[in-house]
Amino acid sequence: MGIHVIKMPDLGEGIAEVEVVAWHVQPGDTVKEDQVLADVMTDKATVEIPSPVAGVITSLGGAVGQSLAVGAELIRLEVEGAGNFSGEKAKQEPVKSAAATAPAEEVGDPQLEAVAAAEVGSAAQAAVSAPPKAPAKPAPVSRAPQHTPAPMRGEGEKPLAAPAVRHRAWDLGIELQFVHGSGPAGRITHADLDAHVSGRRGGGQGGGADKRYAKLEGEHAAPVIGLRRKIAEKMQEAKRNIPHFTYVEEIDVTELEALRAQLNARYGAERGKLTFLPLLMRAVVLSLRAYPMMNARFDDDNNLLTTYDPVHLGIAAQTDAGLMVPVVRHAESLDPWAAALEVARLADAARSGKATRDELTGSTITITSLGPLGGIVTTPVINRPEVAIIGTNRIVDRPVIRDGAMVARKMMNLSSSFDHRVIDGQVAAKFIQTIRGYLEAPATIFVE
Repeated sequence: MGIHVIKMPDLGEGIAEVEVVAWHVQPGDTVKEDQVLADVMTDKATVEIPSPVAGVITSLGGAVGQSLAVGAELIRLEVEGAGNFSGEKAKQEPVKSAAATAPAEEVGDPQLEAVAAAEVGSAAQAAVSAPPKAPAKPAPVSRAPQHTPAPMRGEGEKPLAAPAVRHRAWDLGIELQFVHGSGPAGRITHADLDAHVSGRRGGGQGGGADKRYAKLEGEHAAPVIGLRRKIAEKMQEAKRNIPHFTYVEEIDVTELEALRAQLNARYGAERGKLTFLPLLMRAVVLSLRAYPMMNARFDDDNNLLTTYDPVHLGIAAQTDAGLMVPVVRHAESLDPWAAALEVARLADAARSGKATRDELTGSTITITSLGPLGGIVTTPVINRPEVAIIGTNRIVDRPVIRDGAMVARKMMNLSSSFDHRVIDGQVAAKFIQTIRGYLEAPATIFVE
């Protein structure tokens, strides 16, 4: 028998270290060749690490949430034959897993380079959602009340009480099974309810039956790892480096919604139903013709602003794993129906964990929306290194004065943020006003 050491492979693109986000094996497990051992996250994607040999796991090289350098020991196996690691040291001093040897404060606290949530790879959802096998999590502290009072009656014996007493007990959240009855044949009276409530407030053994007000104990700590950590790092870096300012504009989308309904009635069966998003996408594309500095990326290190002729629109999408930003490439070349199909395809790929790296990187400006939960105003965080992000809010019916009369109109706020280092407030306002012009006169979306 020999020892085979698997080291962290070079995953390319200049990656120096990775984060362990899931172990699929434990010491003592027998594995086959090509069996997946672990999931690791680079600054761009989650990658599965397979075993090049068959053998028995003897140690793991890191804890979930820990970063490992390329070339560091990832895992050690006992294999048939000589293996690839020899010497007395290997026999006498088997490597222990970092989960067992590292101080608690050192495990799970690597300093990784912050990256865009939009650039998380196709396996992110599976890696984050799969419960890691190591290290074992401590058992959570029970939140159940420490004492459950015994019922006052035997099994199957129903408490006696007048309808008014039962109704009041219901309102108070009291289970009559636990209330002592002082009336004839043990009937429960209003006085008995008062006594029960008094005892409960005083902490007596008769209290605690009302579980709605039971005291809870315990706390539950969980490491922030994988995609959630990448999102946190990206958001923190964006807020730390970009002087955000948010501009909010109210838009009357009554005519847009009417036109959308007409288009769906006429073309929905053959071309698909249009939502608000593809129409907004086209309005943004047209507005960028007049304000190309919005379709840009800012290089902090070199103080270099790069504007782009093609519009690669990031569309922020919420998945079970966290926020992802699929990219609609060359949005300027798509009509609203083609844009709708591409958004649907990318959203499905992101939510199922099948989106490729190219589909999640390279956006030049981003649209974000909370959909029907969009609220009245938001302050979206710029998808660094971009310089602008367009945020939609909920469409609501509001009273509006038109031609001296109060009428109901469908109104929506656009809440958009900009990088104040390169975008002035007046320019941002004019850009949003241009988008507003297209949305309030929606026929222009199709004639320009």
